[in-house]
Amino acid sequence: MSEELKTTNFIHDIIDADLASGKRTEVVTRFPPEPNGYLHIGHAKAICLDFGTAEKYNGKCHLRFDDTNPEAEDEEYVQAIQEDIKWLGFNWGENLFWASNYFDAMYEYAVRLINKGKAYVCELTQEEFKDYRGAPTEPGKEPPGRDRSIEENLELFEKMKNGGFKDGACVLRVKIDMTSPNLHLRDPAIYRIKTATHHNTGDKWCIYPMYDFAHCIEDSIEGVTHSMCTLEFEVHRPLYDWILRELDVFQPQQIEFSRLNLTYTVMSKRKLLELVNEKLVNGWDDPRMPTLCGMRRRGFSAESIRKLCDIVGCTKVESISEVELLESCVRDNLNENSLRAMAVVDPIKVVIENYPDELEEEFELPNHPQKEEKGKRTVPFSRELWIERTDYKDDAPNKFKGFTLGREVRLRGAYLATCNEVIKDADGEVTELRCTYDPETKGGSAPDGRKVKSTIHWVSAKHAVDTEVRLYDRLFTVENPLADKEADFKDFLNPESLQLITAKLEPGLAKAKPGTRFQFERVGYFCADKDSTEEAPVFNRTLTLRAPKKVM
Repeated sequence: MSEELKTTNFIHDIIDADLASGKRTEVVTRFPPEPNGYLHIGHAKAICLDFGTAEKYNGKCHLRFDDTNPEAEDEEYVQAIQEDIKWLGFNWGENLFWASNYFDAMYEYAVRLINKGKAYVCELTQEEFKDYRGAPTEPGKEPPGRDRSIEENLELFEKMKNGGFKDGACVLRVKIDMTSPNLHLRDPAIYRIKTATHHNTGDKWCIYPMYDFAHCIEDSIEGVTHSMCTLEFEVHRPLYDWILRELDVFQPQQIEFSRLNLTYTVMSKRKLLELVNEKLVNGWDDPRMPTLCGMRRRGFSAESIRKLCDIVGCTKVESISEVELLESCVRDNLNENSLRAMAVVDPIKVVIENYPDELEEEFELPNHPQKEEKGKRTVPFSRELWIERTDYKDDAPNKFKGFTLGREVRLRGAYLATCNEVIKDADGEVTELRCTYDPETKGGSAPDGRKVKSTIHWVSAKHAVDTEVRLYDRLFTVENPLADKEADFKDFLNPESLQLITAKLEPGLAKAKPGTRFQFERVGYFCADKDSTEEAPVFNRTLTLRAPKKVM
């Protein structure tokens, strides 16, 4: 069992009590995504909880697609959801289910409620019904048709099923209590007319069950023991229980927990779809998006996301976690596991004047400084090099770790070199450093034992690979883009969330397979993008090497 699954929470306490009392003899959970968009980091918490709980108790977790709205669903989303769950490290095995497979049963259950006098066909529009429903502090009033006979309701519902009404002409409602303080119990709709071809059932149905009706029945049919939902469904639980009691079927226990929220992030598939459709981002897997596929493309590891979910925990208290916590989990994991490489993202040239023009050497550098098992790589060295612009400073103080005139610096794993001359353009920008090297310091250490504090990375100019590097930052400029209800959340998009540059990479990086993660030494964490080829490499910046300082 992984470390994340050893933790406990109030839901596990409930399950422990159920198993101890004999109320339950097994644990069956489910993850029920609607295939109308891609999963985001908020779904990761539910996935880890649903699948992790089943694993902890040697139970089963069902993957069930809640495909009750044919107009919004797409096979693309179905495939993406399955890929994301597997990437996070979970598998449903043979337990793949579809809400649409239960449509016949749901229809029969609706007929059963009509026969009990507990459901009726209502011809009010959604807006008209609001007037009858009332407010939480005021009782509602009975809508027209509520006292219609069972026979007439059966006939009207059959007519709905057979396409005898236009979309929106009527709905089937359950008859509960129009005076209940819980608005969800004031005769909620359980079936609506929607003339649309379904990906699974084709044109068999023109009526589709509402989520509140379908969800509890799906749980019951599948024998789910503990149905875990986010807190907004807490007020729906009385309806969940009422439907199952009235139908006299197996009754799972619905338990609510707080969702995962992050600063500088929007957790709404509808709003994320808006960004995609308006081309404000480059698709669902844009590395700036909080989608799991976007985070994977950016270079985030599944382990770091599971770690975040474990740290945040499972409670009933709504809160918003700082995105820095996620970034810390990612950095810790990448520091431990990513390969090292040298890349220069803002280059200036170094010419080693006493190094022979025709000479080329290769140096062996470790792929990870603390993990010998990751092996070594060879890096070419020549007379002309690229170094970072920030690794030179005029009149630099002693604590500065780069070149300045007259200072000897270690070129990582190669030689010690001293800057003797600085070439600048007409604007005063440094374009080139003229240096000399000590040939007796091969490998980067001096035989006479002299100490050199500064070590910088470099790339051979003759062998460097010009590479498109995409520098990603947070998508929004404010911590909560939805805080101002009067504002458009898109007004807070960060115009500098993506910058494109050309970097100089050591040649071996051109062969990096998409998805391979690296620490570009002293620069940051990067990942080979899916667009990357050996002829035209592309890298995404996952994160800077260290967390940026917060502005107070």
